[in-house]
Amino acid sequence: MASFDIDRRALIAAGALAATASAAKAEVKRATGPGFLWGTAGAAYQVEGGNYASDVWALEHIKPTYFVEPSGDAADVYNRVEQDLAYVASLGFNCHRFSLEWSRIEPEQGQISYAGLDYYRRVLEACHRHKLAPVVTYNHNSVPRWFAAAGGFETPDGILPFVGFCDLVTRHMGDLIAVAATLNEPNVNALLYWIPQLQAGQAALADMRRSIAANLNAPRWSSPIFGDFHIQQPIMIETHARAYDAIKAASGGRLPVGVTLALNNDLPPRPESGLTSGVQAKRAQILTPWLNAPGDWVGIQNYTEARVGLTADLPNDPGVEVTQMGYPFAPRALEAVIRTVAGLTKRPIYVTENGIATEDDSRRVAFIREAVKGVLAARADGIDVRSYIHWSLLDNFEWTNGYRPKFGLVAVDRQTFKRTPKPSAAFFGAIARTGQVT
Repeated sequence: MASFDIDRRALIAAGALAATASAAKAEVKRATGPGFLWGTAGAAYQVEGGNYASDVWALEHIKPTYFVEPSGDAADVYNRVEQDLAYVASLGFNCHRFSLEWSRIEPEQGQISYAGLDYYRRVLEACHRHKLAPVVTYNHNSVPRWFAAAGGFETPDGILPFVGFCDLVTRHMGDLIAVAATLNEPNVNALLYWIPQLQAGQAALADMRRSIAANLNAPRWSSPIFGDFHIQQPIMIETHARAYDAIKAASGGRLPVGVTLALNNDLPPRPESGLTSGVQAKRAQILTPWLNAPGDWVGIQNYTEARVGLTADLPNDPGVEVTQMGYPFAPRALEAVIRTVAGLTKRPIYVTENGIATEDDSRRVAFIREAVKGVLAARADGIDVRSYIHWSLLDNFEWTNGYRPKFGLVAVDRQTFKRTPKPSAAFFGAIARTGQVT
């Protein structure tokens, strides 16, 4: 397959390039209008490959490592983004969500890679050529190594560097972004804290963080994916608020800016259990603070449901079907979460991730069918849901779990990077083209 030519060129070209970008934006507007966004998603670190300056790359290569395998070239999207976006468009989608790898743009503090900035502007231009509205996440879990070494999002000192990054990016390419998210799932560590095994393993997690810091000779090291949410969450809320202001200012107020949240459909214990529900307490910890933060919209990222005891999630019900990630197969959980969030905020809702890890693509088809039915039912009841973005376009690197979980509509050969669409890709594409599901 042909690779995407990424030779460096001028970051902001005048005249002809500006006219081309303007025309492309108009085409996307006509293609999507004020209507619903159907699309797929990916995250820079999980699909691009070769993000050597990232904190996660460092974590993969220490010994002992907590990753089952390194990311390496991932899905080689860095070199294949044009063909991937062409395929997305061919299926009938009108948007694509992706993230910016901060470490590719600012590999060392204060040292800006204009080749990195230019790369992402090229990606945005490719989206417009293919009439795909770009839904852009400014940070999706990975950060520059220097940022993690300085304490990351566990110190207030981390706020200004990220805000500066958001300002820089928006000034260079904000004119091509359709929808902006500051942070991806900044509440996820709070959500994970409700898993009993992780609660019981807090001492082990603290030991792991100390071991990583010692191994990397960085006493203040803090990676977002292993962060202590008690410390991290209030700082990330302030980071989001300041980044929101920066993006709005740099875009002249044009860009709709929000944050994407990891949310299960939380259910009370079964009545016969006699257990007390902790649903409200969990919601107050992982959702309410973020709905009180600034934002033009809120992003929902849902994969499953959980029964919630007083202080922790309960074990799965006996006999329940589970995905490769070990949580229940629950496609209608998304509708329930949409309705919950809609009852708590008047902001528009974007479904920015929803999907399933499975080797059985027929189960992915079934999952998409039921999840989309739920979205359409919510819209029919007047809830302002503006997108359904499926996670993910490609089978990709699932953090500490490596390449085993298969979330993609498209399989990727680990040696050749050949893309092989699964039946679910055509199924979802038909939904996107018609706006209907049977």
